[in-house]
Amino acid sequence: MEILLLFSRWVDRINGLIGRAMEWLVLAMVALGVINVVARYLGARLGMQLSSNAMLEAQTYAYSLVFLLAAAYVLRRDRHIRVDVIYAGRSPKTRAWIDLIGTCVFLIPFCILALYLSWGYVERSWSLLEGSPNPGGLPRYPIKTVILICFTLLIFQGISEAIKRIAWLRGVPGVPGPGDEPPAQRKIEEVGGA
Repeated sequence: MEILLLFSRWVDRINGLIGRAMEWLVLAMVALGVINVVARYLGARLGMQLSSNAMLEAQTYAYSLVFLLAAAYVLRRDRHIRVDVIYAGRSPKTRAWIDLIGTCVFLIPFCILALYLSWGYVERSWSLLEGSPNPGGLPRYPIKTVILICFTLLIFQGISEAIKRIAWLRGVPGVPGPGDEPPAQRKIEEVGGA
């Protein structure tokens, strides 16, 4: 079990780093939005084109990156959406079983299906070196690749969560239970004052 928990901590750490990077990307996305709006209105007043399709698409790509790459981080932090009618008000042991069964029966199979269905879509985009249909736009194939990365990260985080629930159900000390904040995250937030 210790090797599995080590793997789980490794996955949690990677998704934690990616999640924190996405927090910074949100700021960049907002800055891009402000730049695009100011450039559009200022350009209209000056009779010049100050914004570009690349800048507009960069904002959309930033949003896509945040949405896709932060998904595993959200799962790690237990901030994802679930059906509270089934989950709320249950004992921690029942919630651990719901998490474990939901991960093994729904999350991981869904991610595998999404990878299977997305593979050809991404592969075609790379074979064409697909670009934007807009003049001066960004290439599309790199952002489409993030779909595969997203579901791969989600699979690994799902496995990590399943390992933690099994360990918690077996009574392994130091493993956070359902709804518990991971110990490392508590320390980070205490130090950071969040």
